[in-house]
Amino acid sequence: MFLRLHPDNPQPRLLKQIADCLKSGGVIIYPTDTIYGLGCDIFQAKAIERICRIKNVDPQKAQLSFICRDLSHLSDYTKSIDTPLYRMLKNYLPGPYTFILPASKQVPKILKSKKDTIGLRIPGNVICQAVVEELGNPLLTASLPGEMIEEYTDPEIIFEKFESQVDIVIDGGPGGIIPSTIIDCTTSEWNITRQGAGEWAA
Repeated sequence: MFLRLHPDNPQPRLLKQIADCLKSGGVIIYPTDTIYGLGCDIFQAKAIERICRIKNVDPQKAQLSFICRDLSHLSDYTKSIDTPLYRMLKNYLPGPYTFILPASKQVPKILKSKKDTIGLRIPGNVICQAVVEELGNPLLTASLPGEMIEEYTDPEIIFEKFESQVDIVIDGGPGGIIPSTIIDCTTSEWNITRQGAGEWAA
């Protein structure tokens, strides 16, 4: 299914349709503030396995991330965030960043890396935020399989390519081609593990 959402005022009826699909184990492709991504409800293990099959990766090695609604939501899924870390996150989010943080008990086992960490994002994208809000819990996020190519900025081409593998492709306008910047915050020395769309001055 191909759904065209308004980039500034996503239609409530369509948001409900997307959330219902996610809650029943559906997989979607949706816009973020960087690239289009694969997504599902983090509590639907079968949907997570489907995404890993699409990407041809082992769930235990996939280093999956998910999208939270806001900072208070984020703190449910990571262990205690101290004041300097909280200030830094508040400064950079919402934005094109993925922060690697220690996972709390609320993170489903399938999503935790061997080091018990999780990648967390709060993109500055209205559609993405509205979907998470409607769903009521975080949305798994994964890049589309293969190399990041120009075609992946066009939702119609994405739909043609992945229509048989996902339930919904959301058209939120043209996407970007540069992924998020990844910052590892699991030690007191925060460091960049991938330079992407977000500028970082530690």
